[in-house]
Amino acid sequence: MPRLDVVVDCPVHDSFRVQQVAGMFDIPLAERAASRFTVEVPELGDAWQIGLVVGPSGSGKSTIVRQWFGEAVAEPQAWAADRAIVDGFGAASMRSVTGLLTAVGFGSPPGWIKPYWALSNGERFRCDLARAIAEATGIDATGPNAKGPDAIGAARPRTVVFDEFTSVVDRTAARTAAAALSKAIRGGQVHCRFVAVTCHYDVAEWLAPDWTLDMATRQFSRGCLRRPAIELELFRCERAAWGAFAPHHYLSGALSPAARCFLAAWGDAPVAFCATVSLVGLRRRWRISRLVTLPDFQGLGIGAAVAEAVAAWHRQRGERCNITTSHPAMIAHCRRSPLWRAVGWKRCAAAPRRTYRDYRGAVGRAVASFEYRAARNARGEGD
Repeated sequence: MPRLDVVVDCPVHDSFRVQQVAGMFDIPLAERAASRFTVEVPELGDAWQIGLVVGPSGSGKSTIVRQWFGEAVAEPQAWAADRAIVDGFGAASMRSVTGLLTAVGFGSPPGWIKPYWALSNGERFRCDLARAIAEATGIDATGPNAKGPDAIGAARPRTVVFDEFTSVVDRTAARTAAAALSKAIRGGQVHCRFVAVTCHYDVAEWLAPDWTLDMATRQFSRGCLRRPAIELELFRCERAAWGAFAPHHYLSGALSPAARCFLAAWGDAPVAFCATVSLVGLRRRWRISRLVTLPDFQGLGIGAAVAEAVAAWHRQRGERCNITTSHPAMIAHCRRSPLWRAVGWKRCAAAPRRTYRDYRGAVGRAVASFEYRAARNARGEGD
């Protein structure tokens, strides 16, 4: 294993106050101040996908990665104050931009059309992360769920080094963002090697790196950590719960008065909302009309898990359940999952025959429809 030996020095400019500090704290003065960092590092040609450089401030993290990876270290880029987030990715296709934003856990269309300054710290962090990956890979990807050569960055795979990873966000958002990115890279949605550089140890198990360099102890270790399990509780809830989730849904219409509402909680925190309505004229047929995961918890597959749990609840009651969506991540999940069967695709949905007041549906948008089917048993039997 190669060894990296880095010496960083800087001049000491003599002055009266410098002499005072040296005298007060018994600091020996020299013409230059120097620090030396010697660590073991993995070969850049080794087979790994995610790395982590962690340690307290001043331990030499940034110094080591700049010496080690050079231009692969992402540099902060300014965002235009008068343009939406989706306009900040150059000539990349819309499919590539929304795919990459979704892959890093920013899957909220209402947020995509806002300028950078109007976003929360957690949303800004994910946007910075998405653009760093886009600039490093340098391609126009074909979508967030493409595999193999069509995955984001696959045409010219690069190493992306992100300094101050999760430093400006709260720790819940930090852990979920780390898990979302790890899931996207290992699932083939984003094709790059990623190195997170941070002073926060709490992201390690959520990022699940292939190797870790701890600058506090100068120790290098291999081994992919196991991500903690995410255990959700699903409840029937009142329609009033929709108020906290409505701003994050890409449809701003009101919730149907006849909707059955469900709330998913992770520990004590509500994280997702789902509502179903009956299909007019069809007996014992329901569809998912609203499905929202709060921004800090996006990218972990929570929305898909909640949709399937709600649909399974309907099936247990002898009812069929559909979902109609235009969100690329949900469409991709349903296409991959054996629990959903594609039943329709409309490039431009028409208005329904009957609506409720303040209704705003899929009119004019391309949408895909899927029906939930019961999970197969051990003998492979199912509907």
